[in-house]
Amino acid sequence: MGAKYRGSIHDFPGFDPNQDAEALYTAMKGFGSDKEAILDIITSRSNRQRQEICQSYKSLYGKVTMATGGELDMLDIREIFRTKYEKSLYSMIKNDTSGEYKKSLLKLCGGDDDAAGQFFPEAAQVAYQMWELSAVARVELKGTVRPANDFNPDADAKALRKAMKGLGTDEDTIIDIITHRSNAQRQQIRQTFKSHFGRDLMSDLKSEISGDLARLILGLMMPPAHYDAKQLKKAMEGAGTDEKALIEILATRTNAEIRAINEAYKEDYHKSLEDALSSDTSGHFRRILISLATGNREEGGENLDQAREDAQEIADTPSGDKTSLETRFMTILCTRSYPHLRRVFQEFIKMTNYDVEHTIKKEMSGDVRDAFVAIVQSVKNKPLFFADKLYKSMKGAGTDEKTLTRIMVSRSEIDLLNIRREFIEKYDKSLHQAIEGDTSGDFLKALLALCGGED
Repeated sequence: MGAKYRGSIHDFPGFDPNQDAEALYTAMKGFGSDKEAILDIITSRSNRQRQEICQSYKSLYGKVTMATGGELDMLDIREIFRTKYEKSLYSMIKNDTSGEYKKSLLKLCGGDDDAAGQFFPEAAQVAYQMWELSAVARVELKGTVRPANDFNPDADAKALRKAMKGLGTDEDTIIDIITHRSNAQRQQIRQTFKSHFGRDLMSDLKSEISGDLARLILGLMMPPAHYDAKQLKKAMEGAGTDEKALIEILATRTNAEIRAINEAYKEDYHKSLEDALSSDTSGHFRRILISLATGNREEGGENLDQAREDAQEIADTPSGDKTSLETRFMTILCTRSYPHLRRVFQEFIKMTNYDVEHTIKKEMSGDVRDAFVAIVQSVKNKPLFFADKLYKSMKGAGTDEKTLTRIMVSRSEIDLLNIRREFIEKYDKSLHQAIEGDTSGDFLKALLALCGGED
């Protein structure tokens, strides 16, 4: 195996690229992957043969899954292994094998995902090419909630009034109407309700429903910027600060969304968001949040020369010089456009054989690390970032209803369908299934309605 890895093997006898491409496709389709089959093919073919497999794969299936060669699949396997078993493939091999066999396997594995996150040179080049592919990909973002056809605000207002009038509350009607209207349509219903009945719909809802369902329904009834402003306010209320909520919102919103949040915060709480952040956070973390809260991130495309300079800027900081490293990262991560940052990360891999996210996790700690990681993950794949957050909110014995509600409300009209796809791809279970297994009652009904279907 070691000899194969060093590239001294001959071409695999009886090689058929179409047959190998079909075998790889079969190994990767559906739920989960047949990693043994993938590994067997990739490690026993020469590099020339692997390139032929790539071409056959693209011709047969019109996909670029194999476009960068077998090493990409090893990185995927490592990532899946680490996620599923909470330990690296490298450490498993290290503990369960010995001698030259162990050395060869560790070389083939390429890196320890529990350690510094360094790529071996071949994998670094694969990662570079992977960024090339992802940089040109245009993923259409889709929400699960869309404007209702034949929308009639009068009929909806009357139906909601009926659902809340008299003894008892018809929660099913409330859930059905509010989860199947766009936010703009909900605002029309709210105005119509006031005109028809002289009553505030939000106040009536507060008096009729409670708990997790109330937080979800009332959140859906708020304009998005005011909802985010409220979540930020709640994150800073009381004795403790919910730093994760602050990071999640400020690190993932667009400039336009951030500016709208600032206006909503000022209107609702008579205090600027910057002043609130200044009084509730401190140190470098405060500087990062305030920088993000200005909503002045560049919006242009990538600049290759500048990207190389930016990558060099953060790569040149000596390990252990925490203050300088944090300052340099903040200058770049909080101001450059998303397309440009993608190129910076790519150039960083090319220069250092390290992934920038792993470098941040290795060199930094606490809220600063979490904020920078959130920005990097958003740049790489924002729907996947939210899929991970949703999974963690439902993982284990308890449920983090606040995070679950916040993401389902805020992403329902933006990219929740994309989040669903990332969720099932990574965790081998649908978001629908996860919600069903972790919530109950009317809260469950409302969440499933927002989820929009089973994958």
